[in-house]
Amino acid sequence: MKNLFAIILLSMVISASAQQSKNEIEPRPDIQFEETTHDFGTFKEGTMATCEFIFTNTGKAPLVLTNVQPSCGCTSPEWTREPIAPGAKGKLKTVYNSYSRPGAFQKYVTVTSNGIHSEITLTIKGIVVPIPVEPISPVRNQMNNDQ
Repeated sequence: MKNLFAIILLSMVISASAQQSKNEIEPRPDIQFEETTHDFGTFKEGTMATCEFIFTNTGKAPLVLTNVQPSCGCTSPEWTREPIAPGAKGKLKTVYNSYSRPGAFQKYVTVTSNGIHSEITLTIKGIVVPIPVEPISPVRNQMNNDQ
């Protein structure tokens, strides 16, 4: 009975060790962005501010972006959806809709992949200059109503 227990225990240890070795040897993808922050600077309200984040698969297996989630509805992402081969590049485009959003902003886009670094946060920021509002003159308005 003791021998049976020892054999079972030994086989469990060998199995766990073999699985760990397999995980260490198995090639994995990884993602490396050229930049993780983009500053648009100052631009006029109503602009659809667009930038591209370029990334490389620095791993040894195909990289897949499984999800790209912006921090709010004012930012729309588009990304390479097919697997990225080792050493190849992909891109993630973000569009910030500045309509009715004057002032400074900082938004985030969370990128989830099958890479070793499975979650990376990208940042976009800038300052939106409000559209000048033309003052309304009571005299001019009255003249328009008389016509």
